[in-house]
Amino acid sequence: MQRHSRGHRASTPPRGGPDPRRVRLVALAGVVVFVLALPLAVASADSVGDGDSATLRGAARADERPRAPEPRRSPLLLGLGLATAARCGPELSSPEGVEAQTCVLTQGEETWARTYYRNATGDALSSDLSLMGPGGRTVQMNCAVDAGDDPGACETPRERTAGEPGAYSAVAEFARSAGSDGPLLLRSGSNSGR
Repeated sequence: MQRHSRGHRASTPPRGGPDPRRVRLVALAGVVVFVLALPLAVASADSVGDGDSATLRGAARADERPRAPEPRRSPLLLGLGLATAARCGPELSSPEGVEAQTCVLTQGEETWARTYYRNATGDALSSDLSLMGPGGRTVQMNCAVDAGDDPGACETPRERTAGEPGAYSAVAEFARSAGSDGPLLLRSGSNSGR
């Protein structure tokens, strides 16, 4: 008489074929590896596209060692825009009531000067702002300063940075508006604090 066991049977792979559970496990592992490797493959493809084509062609030659692309100066980024570096002198004030602070600003490959001021003299003033760079380069801007006590600013046009940004300095001079011969009330520099 034959006895049949009423418990769980140990599953055995069908004769001549792989275990279906093992096939599913291997397939699932393959999908996971693919999903994890896809972002790396995309990142690698993007970095290859950024290279210089001459460098890439040079790397393909068998008789030379591949060279890394030349480093490029790239502007710093903060958030969505270019970062602006500011080198400012101290906040100064005159007994007559003029307050000012002068800065050299650099953003990407551009440099310019800006002076922040407040005029509590009660009179309209003029301000001459000068940006001095390497090689004797100078950019000047003349700004009218209203008689109000509200804060204001004056800046030079932006220029392409020549040399190191630290080689630039700026000076703002505030005088009474009686032509260019008016008495000087305040001189504020970007490096006065040194």
